[in-house]
Amino acid sequence: VTSHDGFTLTDLVSYNEKHNEANGEQNRDGESHNRSWNCGHEGPTGDPAIIELRERQKRNFLATLMLSQGVPMMRAGDEIGHTQLGNNNAYCQDNEISWLNWENADQQLLEFSRRLVLFRKRHPVFRRRKWVQGGQLYGSGIRDIGWFKPDGGEMSEGDWRMGFAKSLGVYLNGNSFTSPDAMGEPMTDASFYLVFNAHHNPLGFILPAAEWGQRWKPMLDTYQTPSWRSGKTYRAGDAVRIEGRSLLLLRRLE
Repeated sequence: VTSHDGFTLTDLVSYNEKHNEANGEQNRDGESHNRSWNCGHEGPTGDPAIIELRERQKRNFLATLMLSQGVPMMRAGDEIGHTQLGNNNAYCQDNEISWLNWENADQQLLEFSRRLVLFRKRHPVFRRRKWVQGGQLYGSGIRDIGWFKPDGGEMSEGDWRMGFAKSLGVYLNGNSFTSPDAMGEPMTDASFYLVFNAHHNPLGFILPAAEWGQRWKPMLDTYQTPSWRSGKTYRAGDAVRIEGRSLLLLRRLE
């Protein structure tokens, strides 16, 4: 999502344009195409609705990063809400622009990040040693990964070509490991279902058919603060409400 160059995570959701004037190059340096969105206002704001949306977007990005396959790369300071005030090329700023201030750390975001890292560590299904194949497992009809539409049906080849689609369901099978762990022991894990809604409106997302899982428990909802939760469970075919611009993670119980 972010790296040593470019916007910090906080700036990614706070600025549409780079602000590199302090670098002394008339704002000509640094990348101009940042794929960022300021959520309705450029830079700092006191608007509570914009602040809430920015915080949610940061949780969305961090959760997407930590629940993805491969090795996650997190820019130092993103976990505490560090800002460079829109400077996306702070190589020459050995000062408060680039320094990390732990005294002003966003403790709520830091705790969210810590729990994400711990969750990933506990569940190898999010850090497989080999890539998923999408094939059926041992003739069961259930694959190591499944992709779903809001109506609960699997995505077709044509669905992948819909440029306007802003939602997606992803099933990760915890019983599909084909390689052992680092110690040579067999691996197994729970199965999970991730729902992404990038639209600004809430969405009713139908859970997949029972062969993918009969009962599900919410684990993480980036719309909520705090985001980690449990309680109500859902059955296959139930409609789960996912709020606009949020991510929902459910764990298969049976």
